Amino acid sequence: MLSMTILLIIALAPLAGAVIAGLFGQRVGRTVAHSVTIAGVAISCLLSMQVLYLLVTHQADPFNRNVYTFYEIGAYSGHIGFMIDNLTAMMMVVVTFVSLLVHVYTIGYMKDDPGYQRFFAYISLFTFSMLMLVMSNNFLQLFFGWEAVGLVSYLLIGFWFKRPSAIFANMKAFLVNRVGDFGFLIGIAAVLYFYGTLDYSLVFANASMQVGASITLVPELHFLGMQFHGLQFAVLGFICVCLFIGAMGKSAQVPLHVWLPDSMEGPTPISALIHAATMVTAGIFMVARMSPLFELSQSALDFVLFIGATTALFTGLIGVVQNDIKRVVAYSTLSQLGYMTVALGVSAYSAAVYHLMTHAFFKALLFLGAGSVIIAMHHEQDMRKMGGLRKYMPITFITMWIGTLALTGMPFFSGFYSKDTIIEAAAHHAHESVGYFNVAWYGYAAVLIGVLITSFYSFRLLYLTFHGEERFRHADAHGHDDHAEAEAAAHLEHDAAHASVAGGHEHDAHAVNGDVAGHAHASGDAAVHAHHDAHAEDDDHASHGPVEPKESPWVVTVPLILLAIPSLLVGMFTVKPMLFGDFFANSIQVNETPEHLKAMSALAEEFHDAVSMALHGFAQPPFVLALLGFLWATYLYLFNPALAPRLRAMFSPLVRILDNKYGMDDLWIGGFAAGGVKLGKAAWKFIDAGLIDGLAVNGTAWVIDRVSALLRQSQSGYLYHYAFAMILGLIALLAMLPGMLGY
Repeated sequence: MLSMTILLIIALAPLAGAVIAGLFGQRVGRTVAHSVTIAGVAISCLLSMQVLYLLVTHQADPFNRNVYTFYEIGAYSGHIGFMIDNLTAMMMVVVTFVSLLVHVYTIGYMKDDPGYQRFFAYISLFTFSMLMLVMSNNFLQLFFGWEAVGLVSYLLIGFWFKRPSAIFANMKAFLVNRVGDFGFLIGIAAVLYFYGTLDYSLVFANASMQVGASITLVPELHFLGMQFHGLQFAVLGFICVCLFIGAMGKSAQVPLHVWLPDSMEGPTPISALIHAATMVTAGIFMVARMSPLFELSQSALDFVLFIGATTALFTGLIGVVQNDIKRVVAYSTLSQLGYMTVALGVSAYSAAVYHLMTHAFFKALLFLGAGSVIIAMHHEQDMRKMGGLRKYMPITFITMWIGTLALTGMPFFSGFYSKDTIIEAAAHHAHESVGYFNVAWYGYAAVLIGVLITSFYSFRLLYLTFHGEERFRHADAHGHDDHAEAEAAAHLEHDAAHASVAGGHEHDAHAVNGDVAGHAHASGDAAVHAHHDAHAEDDDHASHGPVEPKESPWVVTVPLILLAIPSLLVGMFTVKPMLFGDFFANSIQVNETPEHLKAMSALAEEFHDAVSMALHGFAQPPFVLALLGFLWATYLYLFNPALAPRLRAMFSPLVRILDNKYGMDDLWIGGFAAGGVKLGKAAWKFIDAGLIDGLAVNGTAWVIDRVSALLRQSQSGYLYHYAFAMILGLIALLAMLPGMLGY
């Protein structure tokens, strides 16, 4: 049986490290700060592995118990408790393992940053928040972890808070997530209203009681002899869609995806932590956990499938035109999150969570590998100014190739087993659907085309960074050519204009433009170059010719190696129990029937072993498409690099659309944000300036002024006026006296 003490230590150890580093970091120093936070996460990681081992080997049963009750109002109560099953234990291991490696990596990446202790406090607090989210056994605690993750991500994205672009990015992430969280909160409120409890087990046990029930959001109206039909929704569909809107924010699904690429403003370790195993996977985990509800609403599943397919396809296309190394990996994260969401939409919950796990390893590897390159290039992020780095950085080169092969779904690599299963599940779902023009076929087509796109931009990143000509040697004395610097200034000026619109402060634009002038080696979207403020010694190359790259220190390369191992091997050793075994039998229980994973049950009949599955993958359409993407990228960036700019010019209208991200930023910033500012100004003009100031304040003052002006006329200062008033008063009193005396 699992011990409550062990579970409390797992959850609270990172919090203890965060408190020590955050409150006493300046006193205890850098070494103690990173030691206590790493120790806290390491303890959580080791104990999480023990919990997973005990559950998998059936030495312990799933755990569901409340720790503390903090309110009871009638039939309603609020608890802090843990639900620990295989799904939760797997998430605990992934979160703590990736977080532990990120902590170690941070020692090297942030070694000269003045906010060193603060950074370790934040990432340790982030780990605690994520553990509270995945370990919760009720919706209220889930919402606490959900909001805590969002809050700490706001602090991490804006870690370099003196840069206007970083503040703009973290505010953007915070506000976009508030949109999703509003829907999430409505969904939780609906659960409480219709089920009378927020406890997972009670809600799941009674999930079917609301099948067929409807909720009226807009009643039927009769007006001027006309009848207007109201809006009614199925209760379960309404609950599931609202919950999924929350997942759209956290897991960056279209159209709530716009915050995630801009989160590159934070230090690279944060990119790995947010994009790989923690925040962006929270929505995927939540939907998988709520599978007993989602499986009872086909309309909600179709909505999930459509959103996931759109995200997988269209955000991947944006990655093709990116030149910032971190942004390419960021858009691949968006696309892979779309794959996971497609799996949820076709009821392949185990495949979604399995891809979540494999993706955590190879995506953290790619982000940390990109960070290693950025360190070697003195915080340059533009791939067009790299090239030929493989001989300078052999460990980073090899590990990033492993991560890329896993990302593209190469057979035998971890990403193949999860990604190929999702595509097969989508294909099965499409063939089982009625008709060829529906959301099921759209989902299948999107994930299939996405394989080609992912392969192309992934190998493009490798070739531009590690192969070909050493382009950094042709840069100017500052490591940049004039064209790139002008492009950087134009890009950041565009961001500044957005910040100006969203905040209503034009001076932000000037601040960002001034920042460009003061930081000559900012490039394109690379806001992380603020880091060089804290690494002044790295800028010595400005006066000593081109950058001479070198391999990163061991605190950077060791996490890369440790992440490369599961990126290569974890799929082969876990695919059978996790996808085609009973690993999730006690976690993902849909209607308590063995056929709950519709597509997965059919795929399980075809599965023999991991090697056979990989060999079979060589003859499947995904591998052919991945091979085409590889060949096209190889020809374009190794054998005929002069063709790439000509193709870019030839397809310039499409490139402009992708560079503009389909206008989604303009819609959110220039539309919703600017519209909100205009609405606020109009409300201020009418309500504050018009009603409150005009009527209440100024109107009252005007009335008092007029009344006092009239009263002032009676105070002339002449003695005979006062004597006359006294005589009139005396006459009036004498006239009233008989009546007062009763005569």
